[in-house]
Amino acid sequence: MKRTFTLALLSTLLLQGCVWSPGQYLHRDDLKTNGSIEGTKVELIPITSAYLKSHDSVNPTADTGNWQELLKYHPAAYRVGKADLLYITVWDHPELTAPSGAQQQIEANGRLVRPDGTIFYPYVGTLTAEGKTLEEIRKVISTRLATFIDNPQVDVSVLRFGSQKVTLSGAFTKGDSIPLTTVPMTLVEALGQANVDTQTADLSGLTLVRDGKEYRLDADTLNRKDSKLYGVYLKDGDSIHLPYNDNRKVYVMGEVRSPLAANFKTTSLTLMDALGQAGGLNQETADADEVYVIRGPENFNSSPAAKAQVFHLSASSPTAFVLAQHFALQPQDVVFVGPAGITRWNRFVSQLLGSSNVLSSTANANQSFK
Repeated sequence: MKRTFTLALLSTLLLQGCVWSPGQYLHRDDLKTNGSIEGTKVELIPITSAYLKSHDSVNPTADTGNWQELLKYHPAAYRVGKADLLYITVWDHPELTAPSGAQQQIEANGRLVRPDGTIFYPYVGTLTAEGKTLEEIRKVISTRLATFIDNPQVDVSVLRFGSQKVTLSGAFTKGDSIPLTTVPMTLVEALGQANVDTQTADLSGLTLVRDGKEYRLDADTLNRKDSKLYGVYLKDGDSIHLPYNDNRKVYVMGEVRSPLAANFKTTSLTLMDALGQAGGLNQETADADEVYVIRGPENFNSSPAAKAQVFHLSASSPTAFVLAQHFALQPQDVVFVGPAGITRWNRFVSQLLGSSNVLSSTANANQSFK
């Protein structure tokens, strides 16, 4: 797996040193000669405009899967269910509308739909509310009240929605669930209410589960005006999960200002993005001709013949960063910037002088004891 290869590679880079200087290094001439990293076969690929034209890595064809099926669902009129709290108004008859006598305490005069799906109303008796629309319930009550009241004027509304909901999990600041109401709710509206944690969320991994079927979506496309995801309506029982981005990252190492692990927050992360997050190349120590992206094979554990890919960018000219802006990274990639020759020499001299000082101190100490 890529992750296994990445860990092995990181260990190698951390431990590997030049025969005459400390620090990490990687040179394309060595890759051309040996064709391997620690026994793993390597394919060296220059990052050029020709390569990028034949590999549209920043804007790959989206794997839309079967999510278009979601567009076929259009909510019908709201149907009452268990745990909904109804408010029934009979105009000019406050004794029916507010039997408790306190009209200001509206919820106290509500009619809760029982576990068996029924409610009780004076002069109407017990009636089944579950599965009916508000208009259907209104007609039943009006018909039964007509025996006692001349031309009753009845209105039915929902005070509190408790029967239908959508559950949320993952990188939301307001998780748990969202009730569905008489106003149809879209996926976009639900994400807005749940408040996505954009710093920790993997927007490309949004999942909606409906009727036991999983739909993979890209929440990042919701920001686009032409996105069809605006037309996805939610239904009772839907489950929305937005994963965290802690498992989707690339590692930027070597001669950059601030080595780091850069997280994916959207579908793509370019080489330019990663270098930018790391503060760019260290102009004093980096060899701009030695910028690499190291990508492990998919089946590193199961296939000894699997090849890793090492992409090379010669960034000695600032225009090369145009190429970096169009090269998409993948999770577990390692971005490595090699040191300049003078940097390696200076480190060697510093280490050598440090060793000389230790030897000199030891010799002086021995003389002191004589």
